[in-house]
Amino acid sequence: LLPTQLTVGMIEVRDKAKNLKALGPKAQQEFLAAHPMPVVLGPAGKRYIVDHHHLGRAAFDAGIETAFFTTEGDLSKLTAVGFWQEMERNLWVHPLDEHGVRHHYAAIPTDLRKLVDDVYRSLAAYVRNAGGYDKSDAPFAEFRWADFFRRMIAIEDVTANFNVAVETGIPLAHSQLAADLPGYRKK
Repeated sequence: LLPTQLTVGMIEVRDKAKNLKALGPKAQQEFLAAHPMPVVLGPAGKRYIVDHHHLGRAAFDAGIETAFFTTEGDLSKLTAVGFWQEMERNLWVHPLDEHGVRHHYAAIPTDLRKLVDDVYRSLAAYVRNAGGYDKSDAPFAEFRWADFFRRMIAIEDVTANFNVAVETGIPLAHSQLAADLPGYRKK
C-alpha cells in the first residue's frame, strides 16, 4: 500500500497497534474486515490508501500481514500527473507535513512505516475521543482539527504532557473559535 499523506499521529498508531496485538488472530481479522481500508488504483496498478493510514500503520506494527480493502476508484490508466490531479480533485491526497506545510506529491513516503509523526494529529484524535467534537466524514477532518490545535496549544505543552494537552483541547474544541470545523459541537 502506498500512502497519500505525509504524517500520522504516532501516539494514536501505538495505541491502535497495542489494541490489535491484544486481539487473537481471528478477532484481528474480524476487526480489520469491519474496517476495510479504502484504496485507489493508480498508475501501474499500484494501490494507494486514501484513509485509515493509522490503522494500516498499526497493523504493520502489530505484525499483521493481511487486511481488507475497498476500491474507491480506478485511476490506473492515468499518467502520474493526471493521477495526482485527480487525487487532488477527489480530496484523496493530503501532502502536508507535521507543520502544516504543503509539499510536492513526490515527498509522500512510499511505505506506511515511513510516515512522519504529527503529535497534533494524535491530539486531535484524543480530543475527539474525549468528547471534544464529533467524528466527521468531511475529508481530512482530523487534519483540520490538528491544524486548529497547532495554532492554539504550544508544541512544548503537547510534548511535555500529552494528557494535559488533551484536557486543554476539549474546551477549545467547544469554543466559538472552532465553530467552522467539521464535527464541531458547542458545549
